[in-house]
Amino acid sequence: MRWWSVANFVSNAGTWMQLTVQNLLVLQITRSAAATGLSMSVQAAPALFMSVLGGAAVDRWPRKVTAAVSQALLGMVAFTTAVLVALDMLDMTSLMVLAAVTGTIATVDGPACALLGKDLVPVEDVPSAIGVGALVHNAGRLVGAALAGVTVGFLGTAAAYAANGLSFLFVTAVIPFLRPAAGAAVRAVAPRAGKRDDLTIREGLAYFARRPRLVALAGVTGVSAVFGRNYGLTLAVLVTGPLAGGPGAFGTVSTVLAVGGILGAVLGARLRRPSVRVVGTLAAAGGLLQVVAGLSPSLAVLLVLVLPMAVVESVSDTAGTAVLQTDPPPHLRGSVLGVWSSIGTVWGLGGPPALGLLMELAGPRGALVAGGLVVATTIAAGHVLRGRRTPRPVQLPTRAGEEIPGREVLGTAA
Repeated sequence: MRWWSVANFVSNAGTWMQLTVQNLLVLQITRSAAATGLSMSVQAAPALFMSVLGGAAVDRWPRKVTAAVSQALLGMVAFTTAVLVALDMLDMTSLMVLAAVTGTIATVDGPACALLGKDLVPVEDVPSAIGVGALVHNAGRLVGAALAGVTVGFLGTAAAYAANGLSFLFVTAVIPFLRPAAGAAVRAVAPRAGKRDDLTIREGLAYFARRPRLVALAGVTGVSAVFGRNYGLTLAVLVTGPLAGGPGAFGTVSTVLAVGGILGAVLGARLRRPSVRVVGTLAAAGGLLQVVAGLSPSLAVLLVLVLPMAVVESVSDTAGTAVLQTDPPPHLRGSVLGVWSSIGTVWGLGGPPALGLLMELAGPRGALVAGGLVVATTIAAGHVLRGRRTPRPVQLPTRAGEEIPGREVLGTAA
């Protein structure tokens, strides 16, 4: 697990380095912000249509081999881009094709690496492992963004892509030496011989749809993703608009958000029994904090609120991820993660435009306040409805009208 964490830190740093440089590269080639957004959408689009297939593949193929091959392929794409940049042969068409290839490979790589990391610890330590993963992700993000500027300044844009390629190869080299932990909930048997992929896909979809806790988790995460959490958008407009700050002020807010994410990952790693209720409670608390942040009279007050907002978001993410990776049976976990990835892509593509429209209508303060209230009230309403529908034990009376101690059945409360 220590080696896996180191490998993921290196890989995350390389990925964020490339993402930072890629946006600058698209701007340099096209001088268009719209084209930059299009390149990000092209890379995310395969997850919308192919994540279910990728998750089903992870359930059918050997997990370590799948993760190693996908990491190696991602490295090859990064090296190819580096060569094209170095030879000044990279145009917008080839960049879009490479972005689409990267997104397609990621539909398999994401669930494969997530489940591989879970296999390295006993079941009771899965939340801690996910928290460590979140900590590594946030640390890699900070380091990668910082290294991007240094690498481009001294070695050029191609070097950033080459460094990311090396980071993928490092992960590929580590994977063969990983061993499942004693007590880890690895897949016990392979799927039945001759079993068609479409059956695995349908099983994953059916399992997700028939599990109320997973549907509830999707609802909680969806409303939070659309009406909250997009702090890079809402807080940027709030800071540079009503609070009269500049790019430097928003940079400070972004740094505090990153620090809060790291603290939240540490706290999330201490969760022993994550549940959808925990996720919902934290998401509702985040919505209420967002309401107060929207009413901030100054940048100083906003900075005080931003830290707990980021902590709550990070702990909630850790708890939700733990539920996703432990609730399904081992032979369907890849498929369920694939379904989740497709749903998450819908939120990722649709959330920012919807929130942007809300800001146009209500302003940044109004969008933060209204969005936070929607999140909190929706989750509270769902909790109330669930409480009314949950059966509770009812005593069975005897023939003489006396209750039998210890004998209960599940009935619907009047």
